[in-house]
Amino acid sequence: MTKERLTSLDVFRGFTILLMTIVNNPGSWSSIYPPLEHAEWHGCTPTDLVFPFFVFIMGTAIPFAMPVKHFDGAVFNKILVRSLRIFCLGLFLSVFSRIHLFGLEGIPLLGVRLVIAFAVAYALLGNFSMKVKTILAVGIFIILLSLAFSGLEHFEDTRIPGVLQRIAIVYFFSAILYLKTNLKTQLVVLATLLIGYWLLMAFVPVPGFGPANFEKGTNLAAWLDDTLLNGHLWVASKTWDPEGILSTLPAIGTGILGMYIGQLLNAQASKTQILKKTAITGVVLVIGGLLWNIIFPINKSLWTSSYVLYTAGIGTLCLSLLYYIIDIQGYKKWSKLFLIWGVNPMIVFFFSGVIPRVLTAIKVQNPEIGGEEISLQTAIYKHGIAPCFENPLNSSLAFALAYAAFWSIILWIFYKKKLIFKV
Repeated sequence: MTKERLTSLDVFRGFTILLMTIVNNPGSWSSIYPPLEHAEWHGCTPTDLVFPFFVFIMGTAIPFAMPVKHFDGAVFNKILVRSLRIFCLGLFLSVFSRIHLFGLEGIPLLGVRLVIAFAVAYALLGNFSMKVKTILAVGIFIILLSLAFSGLEHFEDTRIPGVLQRIAIVYFFSAILYLKTNLKTQLVVLATLLIGYWLLMAFVPVPGFGPANFEKGTNLAAWLDDTLLNGHLWVASKTWDPEGILSTLPAIGTGILGMYIGQLLNAQASKTQILKKTAITGVVLVIGGLLWNIIFPINKSLWTSSYVLYTAGIGTLCLSLLYYIIDIQGYKKWSKLFLIWGVNPMIVFFFSGVIPRVLTAIKVQNPEIGGEEISLQTAIYKHGIAPCFENPLNSSLAFALAYAAFWSIILWIFYKKKLIFKV
């Protein structure tokens, strides 16, 4: 049993994934407007809000998806399978460019990779019976992990953590916590996670590095990542991961805060009373995050406790504003663009990760230098979009907006045909 969808939540989700698509696909990574870049380390830009918003929204949706609390073996299996499906979608993105079969190269190899990608997407997003979903999710999970730890040359450094992987883990624990506990217990768990994480990061010495610290690569979370997942971490860092093991604990806190707001929105009260409670909660969380930032800096890569409060607070205020405009005042027409993005987030998340890999893999002749090959993505940007702008920041943004427009057309078609792909 599920409650009727909350339009403002779908719109908020759509806005978030649209922003994600724009910030993840600039024409040139060397030409990006500052708000569309992550903070170098400590701090928080608008881009640093995208990921925690996803986790927060996922948590908020749980009370709407499961308004009647009932937990048994079948419910546990459903939660587990959904988590595995999300996890596998993320892990496959790490595997995609590593697939090599029958000595194929170039376009034939890319074609094989795409066929496998579509097969995996169908298996993990298809609407099957729960038995079939379970078999497919467990099977794909085992295959992907086996490849990652097989020692095979192309897969030996496959990244295990990732954005979808973290969302999957947070969903698993948040959903079970919601069904098995009351609100008071959930808040106690939240406080335990955030305070416990701060104590670990601030006071536990780091083996091989010395005193506890919050610096890049030498903190406790980085040490744990390198110890347990050595060789399977983010390629840009190699020795730690922004979606690593220890920092996933406070990320669960983001999911719990989302659940708390979801329960407020789902309460038997007037919409005005609900709005007051969510708005006040948002302000309190932002202030709490800023105060905690004094001793535990707001940091996305570490997913610090201050970052949890601060980003969840901003997320709550954004959702409160949308709730007022859409669900109280009834102004909905303007939100159609975001709505079509919001009801189909997973298909965008997955294939928006595949498409750039495909465009990078396809090589074409460089019209400026004879005999030199460049990626199709580079060719489209440098010789199709960049010449139209004097400012490289504008041309880079234009590429991202064009890519978002491409997805908007696809999602509009899905929306009109009532095609919604769920995990």
